[in-house]
Amino acid sequence: MTPRRLVLLFLAAFLLIGTAGQAQAAGYRYWSFWDRDGGTWVYATQGPSMTRPSDGDIQGFRFAVSENSGDAAQPRGAADFATICAKTPAEEGRKRVALVLDFGTAPDAPSGETPPAPRTACAQVSPDATTADALAAVAGPLRYNTNALLCAIAGYPKSGCGEQVSQKEDSSVSAAPKAAEDKGDDDGPSIGLYAGIAVVAALAAAATWQSRRRRNAGR
Repeated sequence: MTPRRLVLLFLAAFLLIGTAGQAQAAGYRYWSFWDRDGGTWVYATQGPSMTRPSDGDIQGFRFAVSENSGDAAQPRGAADFATICAKTPAEEGRKRVALVLDFGTAPDAPSGETPPAPRTACAQVSPDATTADALAAVAGPLRYNTNALLCAIAGYPKSGCGEQVSQKEDSSVSAAPKAAEDKGDDDGPSIGLYAGIAVVAALAAAATWQSRRRRNAGR
């Protein structure tokens, strides 16, 4: 390996280390939809317009910036069905669905908007009603896009729908403190950083071996 090539490879490795911490997947700003299973929130497998909850179910919505369902922020609050629907008596031929509406935190809000305080609501709807029907009964106005993606609950946010967050916005969201209920990301060194260090170490070993080989050949 020539000295010139060694220098170029060292530069590439150091560039890899320098940029490893900066390359992050972009997030999206949207309303996520959840089912409460006992005391645990489970990311819903169907959209609210396709889900038909049963009487006594608890479902939640959380507005936040997240990369995918695996790192999506859960609705905050631990109120149970009895608490949420305490003031809504059962009626024959109707079902009650408890809804937890978490409008998120200020860092996740679109520019110029302030998230309303989280709240709960008890929707009393027909037995065949979907979650979207229950939501419309207690938290309108709702806003959807042309692909039937839920964009706004109770008019929040005023605009936007599942938009990708820019690098600058994403870094500001990541730097802001998260609520205790949110799932944090690993703050340790990235895989790219470890890979870069390994490359540098390997190149250093190769350079040492080459140097020794030349000295031995000259003897």
